[in-house]
Amino acid sequence: MTVASTSGRRVRRLCVLSMHTSPLAQPGSADAGGMNVYVRELATSLAQAGVVVRVYTRSGRDAPPGPVAVEPNLVVVSVRAGDPDLPKERLGSVVDEFVAGVEADVLATGGTDAVHANYWLSAVAGRTLARRLEVPLAVSFHTLGRVKSAHGDAEPAARTLAEQRVVDTADVLCAASQSDAADLERHYAADPSRIVLVPPGVQHAFFSPGSRAGARWALGLGEDPHLLFVGRIQPLKGLDLAVGALAELGRSDVRLLAIGGPSGPRGAAELTRVNNLIAAARLGDQVSLIDPQPHHILSTYYRAADVVVVPSRTESFGLVALEAASCGRSVLAADVGGLRGLVIHGETGLRVRGRDPRRWAAAIDKVLGDPERAARFGTAGAALGSTYRWSATAAALLGALEQAATRTQ
Repeated sequence: MTVASTSGRRVRRLCVLSMHTSPLAQPGSADAGGMNVYVRELATSLAQAGVVVRVYTRSGRDAPPGPVAVEPNLVVVSVRAGDPDLPKERLGSVVDEFVAGVEADVLATGGTDAVHANYWLSAVAGRTLARRLEVPLAVSFHTLGRVKSAHGDAEPAARTLAEQRVVDTADVLCAASQSDAADLERHYAADPSRIVLVPPGVQHAFFSPGSRAGARWALGLGEDPHLLFVGRIQPLKGLDLAVGALAELGRSDVRLLAIGGPSGPRGAAELTRVNNLIAAARLGDQVSLIDPQPHHILSTYYRAADVVVVPSRTESFGLVALEAASCGRSVLAADVGGLRGLVIHGETGLRVRGRDPRRWAAAIDKVLGDPERAARFGTAGAALGSTYRWSATAAALLGALEQAATRTQ
């Protein structure tokens, strides 16, 4: 893995691909999640640094007509490619149409110095587009098919083969964490010299320590202990494990707030399964399923919580854990992926191995039963979170692209 340098050919215009989901979409709904935040905040930081950024997404049913000027230097463009209602699982069939639309707009608006693709579908499109435009390609996969399959969420062979082709040819492979970089090498034999660490940042204007009492008053919550889960409802994110841990905890005074909506082909079924688990454990009065919230509003929920639980099966990074820690809250996270670098066990929170609800309940009990420990976790977590900035994310990506542009001259 290399460290990005700021020397090299300047990147003044950047084409960003987010084919399957718009950065303007509400995180926590449909296919919108941490990646949407990443694309939006990184594009904003690049624009503020003087780079002209155009983000391309596929037109869905609710896509706004024409380009949307988000702020100076940043425009989001919806590209027509196939039926607006085409599900994500079938988007591979319209990649060529998407590429054609992006290329036409890029050429009509002054060209680009590089392409940054997000997720494997965009990476496939980006591979073709960058070759046609003769510019370097950077790819942020966000999740990897072989890693998901290894953790019980089987992905089609077509995806992993496509990822392998991109890994073999992209100029820059952006890793969100050291774990993400290791997965690229272990599962895809990626060239370490083309892997660059480009971790997400934190919008500190929103995600910073604040009053728990004030946050609870704003949300209309009582004084009982509150656990918080934030994420899309799909098997990968592990809401069922959070519910199971609450059941094992055996405390009628503890509440669980779960913010997010069903996502992906198994989302609706997972929501039904979670509701059945809640009913079977007689936790209806203790669990609140809350619709996805605007990103900045999440800071109020983080501050209101006693413990934020992140029970994902795998995470390339774990933005929820970082934002919660930045708000000064204890985080309990699965001992997987990028969460290992964000939750320092015994210092900023606790990592829990395995998926036994009893182990998670025991970890929750440790934090709820020791307010002084929880306070130490919160202080240390906020200090860690303060070191993550989107401006640094933007600088890392630009440095890597500029070096790549110099090599390909």
